Formats: sequence, C-alpha cells, structure tokens
Amino acid sequence: MGTVNPSKAFFLAARPKTLPAAAVPVVLGGALAQSVGAFVFMPWILCLLFALLIQVGTNYANDYYDFLKGSDDERRIGPSRATASGWVRPAAMRRAMILTFAAAFLCGCGLIPFGGWWLLSVGVVSILCGIAYTGGPYPLGYNGWGDLFVFVFFGWVATALTYYVQAGTFRFGEACGYWLLLAGAVPGVLSTNLLVVNNLRDRPLDAESGKQTLAVRFGRRFALAEYHVLTAAAFLSAVLFAFGTGHRGGLLVLGALPLAARISRRVQKATTREDFATALAGTAALLMLAGLLFSGGLLLRGSGL
Repeated sequence: MGTVNPSKAFFLAARPKTLPAAAVPVVLGGALAQSVGAFVFMPWILCLLFALLIQVGTNYANDYYDFLKGSDDERRIGPSRATASGWVRPAAMRRAMILTFAAAFLCGCGLIPFGGWWLLSVGVVSILCGIAYTGGPYPLGYNGWGDLFVFVFFGWVATALTYYVQAGTFRFGEACGYWLLLAGAVPGVLSTNLLVVNNLRDRPLDAESGKQTLAVRFGRRFALAEYHVLTAAAFLSAVLFAFGTGHRGGLLVLGALPLAARISRRVQKATTREDFATALAGTAALLMLAGLLFSGGLLLRGSGL
C-alpha cells in the first residue's frame, strides 16, 4: 500500500471529513445562546475544542480497534486506514488515541467554572463511549448502536451542553428545554447520515468480520431508507423549532434543500469507491451548510424575521 509520512498518516486517521459532526452542533449551541443574549466566548471555544478532540480521539480508536479486530483489509473500498495500511504502528496509534482523549479531558475541565463539577461525568462518559464505539467487550459500532450514539452525542449532548455552559440553564429563553432537543436533532440526524454512508460502503466486509451495523442487520434498502428519513427529519425539526419558538430565521435552513436532494440521489446510486467518496463528502457538506444556515438564521432574531 506504499508508505505515508507519519504526520500525514495521523492527519488522515483523524478523518477530517467527519469533523463537521463535532463542530456544527457547537456552532449551533453558540447561535442558540446568542439568540437569547447569552453567548460567552470562552466556554464556547472550549466546547468546540472538546468536541473536535473527542471526534479525533474516536477516529483514532476506530483505526486502532478495527485493525485489531480485522475489520479492514485490502478489499476495503473506503479510505485506507493508517494502522491496517502499515503507515502507523498499533502502539503509536494507541498512544495518539490516549493523548487526544487526555487533551479533550483537559478542555472539559476548563468548562467546570462555567457549568459545575457534574460536567466531569459528561467528559468521562464521552471519552469512554468514544473508546467503546469499536473497543471494549461490547463495542457499540459492532452491535448496531453506532447510529444512536452519533445522534445523541453529536446532536443533543453537544448542542444542549454548549448552550448550557453559556446560558447557565437548559431553558431556551422563556421556553422549556425540549426546544434545545429539537434544535440539536438537526445536526444529530445529519451527522448520523455520515455513519450511514460509511456503513453502506463497508457492509460486505463488516458482515464478514461480525460487525453488526444496521446496514448489515437489515440490508441496503433499510440503510438507504434510513438516510432519506434522517435527511427529511433534519429539515422538519428545524421548521418545527422555527415556528414553535418564533425564531423564524431558522427557516433559512431550507436553502440547503437542493443540496440535500442532489446528495440523496448520489447516495441512492452509490456502488463504487468514487461514488461513496462523493456521497460522503456531499453528506458532510450538507451537514455544514444546513448547520450554518440554521445557526445563521437564529442570529437574525432582531431583523424582523
């Protein structure tokens, strides 16, 4: 498979195309706080660093544990994995995973003055789940729980906690905290779609290695239906939030509908390495565009929208 510079190998293992899943809910949480006059930069930037480091650490863990479990080999049509390709020794990838999660923990500790000591438990659980996604005695990703994990952590948890450490409450202005869950569902379901594309692509090899993703358990048709339903759910959640809270600027997210339709068609037809690479990049672009439009629209509260 050739050799790759170590720095480039770790960069590729961080899977930068997946990082919008970590950044978008934090951007949204900041926009939600700003829309009620509660934005505070320091806890917001710490949340962003924490989320990004958790995502990178989880990707390093996936690279390491998938190699140990034999899930990646030369037949894989997705991006080459650093450990399986021999670019990075397993021990080095394990160290990178540990150091990245340690850095995330330190960022999380910085949030304690803004949200209280109970946030330590959130940080520890986030790290443990990042490892347990592919490691441990019951890896979540190997037992069909990956989709729920991504939705909860990169939707509800990241969005609501980013808002909380700024506003000091889970209430959204004069409304109850349930609206934060509805807003967080937007990046949550679109982030989950990144996983759906990966699982569609890797379904044959995952089945051989015993990785029981939803795509393996229920087949290609189910995974495609899941993708389309989640895409629709993102826009529906944003619309319900906009009308329910009076923050009509959130309807700007509908500007991402043409891209959503185009990418959904590409996912539907994807069969080759190139097809899935395009589908994954498009799904990440949709997450970013929808998240930014939704977040930007919330900042238009005072414009009369």
